[in-house]
Amino acid sequence: MLATSNIKKTTNILKKVKLEKKKIGFVPTMGALHKGHISLVKKALSECDFVVVSIFVNPIQFSEGEDFNKYPRDLIKDKDLLRELGVDLVFVPDSAIMYSSGHSVYVDENYLSKRLCGLSRPGHFKGVCTVLAKLFNIIGPDTAYFGQKDYQQFLIIKRLVQDLNFNIDLRILPILRDKKGLALSSRNSFLNKEKYIQALCLYRSLQLAKKAFDRGQRISDRLIRIIKDEINKEQSAKIDYVEVVDAQDLKPLRKITSQALVALAVYIDRVRLIDNIILNVKKKKN
Repeated sequence: MLATSNIKKTTNILKKVKLEKKKIGFVPTMGALHKGHISLVKKALSECDFVVVSIFVNPIQFSEGEDFNKYPRDLIKDKDLLRELGVDLVFVPDSAIMYSSGHSVYVDENYLSKRLCGLSRPGHFKGVCTVLAKLFNIIGPDTAYFGQKDYQQFLIIKRLVQDLNFNIDLRILPILRDKKGLALSSRNSFLNKEKYIQALCLYRSLQLAKKAFDRGQRISDRLIRIIKDEINKEQSAKIDYVEVVDAQDLKPLRKITSQALVALAVYIDRVRLIDNIILNVKKKKN
């Protein structure tokens, strides 16, 4: 496995790969790799000739007071894992390389990013769009892989690729959960045993809403109330948001008539976790 932190060296390696007409797959990460990341890497390896994984904790997507300095990092373990999987190249730049002195150009999305996580994390998606635009330019992948847990982020990246004319196919893979249903996240490492048990209320509440939906409930406010009532049973849980929105444009839905995203963000003590499910109304056959 090749490993580099240098942009020019990385682009030179990938120029040779492209000359060989190999399909390049790309998995951008912030490290602290877990089984969710591994599922993306394995999918890339199964579909592409040359797979690149980036590890970069992007400072400009963290607002003041968020957990940038405390964000979990274990580069040695991450590299060993990627080597075992058979990844071809790992790109590990630092902030000084990605954002040189005097950096003043940023990429922003001004519609989808104004909802859900964008409301409580101002500037977050501006940071995401900027770093991914840079990474897409450096790597030049044919296909890039993302997880459904960050569904809003995926829609924003999809718009980024469309509006800035990146020639990249995007893939979204299902949420991976542990045995008790908690969506896998690097931030789960911040949860002690007690907080972990409390965090299970996220998925439990979503499952209760899905059961109500399967029984015919289509009114968003009623599904939201089911979720909130369940989460509020946990003393340390503080709801950031619970919303039912259109799965394509994230507009709030009063009633579910087609495909909807049920999304939530909850603080368990000081750890902010997100989760979601997608609900589909089956069309009646003529």
